[in-house]
Amino acid sequence: MLLIGYLKHGGREYEFEDRLLAHLQFVIGQKLKKQECFFLSWHKPHDQGDGRMSVWLSPYVTVAFHFSGSRDPELSKVWVHALNALAHTPRGLIAISEEEAERFVKNNPDLI
Repeated sequence: MLLIGYLKHGGREYEFEDRLLAHLQFVIGQKLKKQECFFLSWHKPHDQGDGRMSVWLSPYVTVAFHFSGSRDPELSKVWVHALNALAHTPRGLIAISEEEAERFVKNNPDLI
């Protein structure tokens, strides 16, 4: 069973699976700690209308993470590396699955 958590930003809530949300929290936290602004983008699921969503994240807007599960998900180094590499591109941080992260790292070893 997938646990669904929420990223809260600018008065809105966005649903993410808890494990993905934990990885996003780590990467977003690292960038905001450095006072960096960037886009976070993801594909909306069919039940939410499909399409792509992007939000602008900056150290000046409160971001909160609400997890459904009571345990901290284990972080994957490969997934963190892929998300971090994406976060430093002009498109910004793109929320991708762990499988997509593994493919990204395999296809872009020079970015890691």
